[in-house]
Amino acid sequence: MKLKRILYSQKTAPYLFVLPFLLSFLVFWIYPLLSTVKMSFQSILPGQIEWVGMENYVKLLKDTTFHTAVKNSFTYMVLSLALLIPFPMFFAVLMDSNLIRAKGIIKGALYLPALTSVVISGTLFRLMFSELPTGQMNLLLQTLGRAPVPWLKEKGLAMAALLTLCCWRWTGVNMLYFLSGLKSIDSTLYESAAIDGASGFNKFRYITVPLLKPTTIYVLTISVYAGLSMFLESYMLWAGNTSPKNIGLTIVGYLYKRGIEKNQMGYASAVGLILLLIALIINVAQLILNGSFKKEEK
Repeated sequence: MKLKRILYSQKTAPYLFVLPFLLSFLVFWIYPLLSTVKMSFQSILPGQIEWVGMENYVKLLKDTTFHTAVKNSFTYMVLSLALLIPFPMFFAVLMDSNLIRAKGIIKGALYLPALTSVVISGTLFRLMFSELPTGQMNLLLQTLGRAPVPWLKEKGLAMAALLTLCCWRWTGVNMLYFLSGLKSIDSTLYESAAIDGASGFNKFRYITVPLLKPTTIYVLTISVYAGLSMFLESYMLWAGNTSPKNIGLTIVGYLYKRGIEKNQMGYASAVGLILLLIALIINVAQLILNGSFKKEEK
């Protein structure tokens, strides 16, 4: 009876509701993180663990392949941000206006790629961007009077293929985020602006963009992490973790190469922690610049 009284008390109930989250957070996040930190200072081979201190991190500073992976991931992240924030926002504004008909069909068509398996979509895009003359993109070039190109063997073209796949999959998702943000904007603000003679562009600039700031910050935050942690799209586009001159190698791809393919878990742990550190620095910096940590004035 005493135990039942404790469980049903108003003071204990909140902690009981939070307990499952705390346990899962400790088991599936804190413990793996601490284990990764420990492993990053070790050389781990089958049946052999040796403490090497900062050796893994010193190797990373001199590892040109790792530097290439970081550069590829950073380039992909920046370019994906340039595409996956303004265009979904623009599409969301169109969907929220009276200019578009059959909105449900268009929303469904834009969101459908996100439900497609990365394995399937990556395979389809590998066939589309094939260097063969029969590849869909090369067929398109031929209709424009251009010669076929090796899409996945040249750095700029390969990045264009990756970004096309990225935009195809995630434009609809980000559009829905912005649509939900638009629904929270009071329509009377637009009506007042219209009475004052504001144009559609001025309404977008002075009302929509500022009031969509919380949604934009959220999309920016998740997009930074998604860009830096991209792996499976690249893996499927090149049918493996090997691409010509490492043009498709990402930080997570390099982590996979070292940890799984070469069984160097200590070195891979160091790579993973560097990725976490880069993502934290970029996201914290953009949150500070966007004023997310400022205290609201009463």
